[in-house]
Amino acid sequence: MTGWRAPACGILAAYFGVAIHVGPAASQSPATPSAYPSRPLRLIIPTTPGGGPDVTARLVATEIGRQMGQPVVVENRPGANGIVGFDTLAHDSPDGYTLGYLTFNVISNPSLYAKLPYDTARDFQPVVMSGPSTFVLTVNPALSIRSVRELLEQARANPGTLSYASTGLGGPQTLVMELFKSQTGVQIIQVPYKGAPQAISDVIGGRVHIFFDNMAGILPQVRSGKLRALAVATAKRSAALPDLPTLAEAGIPGYEASFTGGYAVPAKVPREIVMRLNGEINKAFQTPVVADTFLANGISIVGGTPEQYAEHIRVETEKWSRIIRGAGIKPE
Repeated sequence: MTGWRAPACGILAAYFGVAIHVGPAASQSPATPSAYPSRPLRLIIPTTPGGGPDVTARLVATEIGRQMGQPVVVENRPGANGIVGFDTLAHDSPDGYTLGYLTFNVISNPSLYAKLPYDTARDFQPVVMSGPSTFVLTVNPALSIRSVRELLEQARANPGTLSYASTGLGGPQTLVMELFKSQTGVQIIQVPYKGAPQAISDVIGGRVHIFFDNMAGILPQVRSGKLRALAVATAKRSAALPDLPTLAEAGIPGYEASFTGGYAVPAKVPREIVMRLNGEINKAFQTPVVADTFLANGISIVGGTPEQYAEHIRVETEKWSRIIRGAGIKPE
């Protein structure tokens, strides 16, 4: 298939109208573990407010703030497939008062960009995994497509006439669809947007036909009938939509794609503080309000140790690098 090229990092600031290094510098003195925390923390989320991981990450921030006796202030730093937010986190003070939510883009970006302003292995210290997001394949309900089989029939009968929305070249919406296309041989055209709200609006409005996105971001539209769900990308059905088949059940054997985000801090944060944050986030995951919200959004909580999250990042980076190369997506 014809490849496309990711935008060069050198033009990201101009493209998105922001500087890559942003935010006031925090104190340069590492926190004393015994006195930690003595002031508010901040959580950097590399997405726009209100969609996808922002929903659950904000809830976890509220819970760990309550547990630790200091508020956790959420700061959204969207743009450039997460690069703006990741770079902010990587170059902040390692004092333990700034942590970040790592979306799937931290795994895919090394294969999409020849040069990044941060290095995942060098600049981040993983704290804990959150949980794998369930991606749902949806279509505009005005279409005569009511199943994956009918989608494939229409795509094969009319190559290149169906289109799908993504939230940026190389983002997870692109990758799940490129995997779908590679396993079925269909031709579906990508229409990139800068954010999910506009993408969803255009699919609902019929200007684009398909949206394959995180359940947390589109479940309200599915339940209201504004989008028609066809299948989920996970290996097992979701408890949030138990009647919806998996893509494997719907006729694409072996299809599975899930993206597990998590929390990290700058690389030189003291180990004692990393483990304190790990314990507090794992504890927050077990609270009823967090567990119920994750379940309602199709997310299975993982938790675990920093080492488990670090290994997950390594393995998934290698896996999706192969998929990205196979899809003809070329870095720049």
